[in-house]
Amino acid sequence: MTAPAGQTALIIGASRGLGYALAAEYLARGWQVTATVRGAGRTGLHDLAESSAGRLLVETVDITVPEQVAALRERLTQKTFDLLFVNAGVTNGPEETVADVPTDIFVRLMVTNALSPMRVVETLQDLVPPDGTIAVMSSGQGSVANNEKGGFEVYRASKSALNQLMRSYAARHAGDPHTLLLMAPGWVQTDLGGPDARLTIGQSVPSLVDTIDAQAGQGGLQFLDYQGQAVRW
Repeated sequence: MTAPAGQTALIIGASRGLGYALAAEYLARGWQVTATVRGAGRTGLHDLAESSAGRLLVETVDITVPEQVAALRERLTQKTFDLLFVNAGVTNGPEETVADVPTDIFVRLMVTNALSPMRVVETLQDLVPPDGTIAVMSSGQGSVANNEKGGFEVYRASKSALNQLMRSYAARHAGDPHTLLLMAPGWVQTDLGGPDARLTIGQSVPSLVDTIDAQAGQGGLQFLDYQGQAVRW
């Protein structure tokens, strides 16, 4: 599948794992891609950019630092993107509950997984045309309704907070024609998902991209899994 001429994507958080795979997938589909890494070190994304014939540009931003997000916005002032995808996620011990999690770890998860992605959306939203898509990587574990087994308590809470903040954003922008998506990629074999995860990146990401692309121009907010099925809030 190839993109219509000139389709552009901005993917935040693409140095490795799902973010890198998203950048690679959109590049393979013919899109122009701008993707970000967090630090100054070289990553696989830089190697991919070197072989992209100029269709992949690498930017640097740590989304937990608002000044860096603002600086990225300034650098991208002359550009527009059909898709803005924000990918961010850190976790802690799966059995760690609010009874024993250190406060600094709790804060780290909330800032990285909920607050910072939404600050990126707030700051970069106007780089996306009205018929474009703004998507954020959520998780099925962010579903309150589906939480029947517990585990990953603080991680779940951070993704639930992200979902709530995205719903508040959508409510504040009622009538805005942007397509807004919270995406649940499934349990994927990444550094975060671990080696025992059910899905490989190759099983998740192409379907995830199919789902995102199928929603283009639809408007409104949806919480979807990688196969395009609605996830209970």
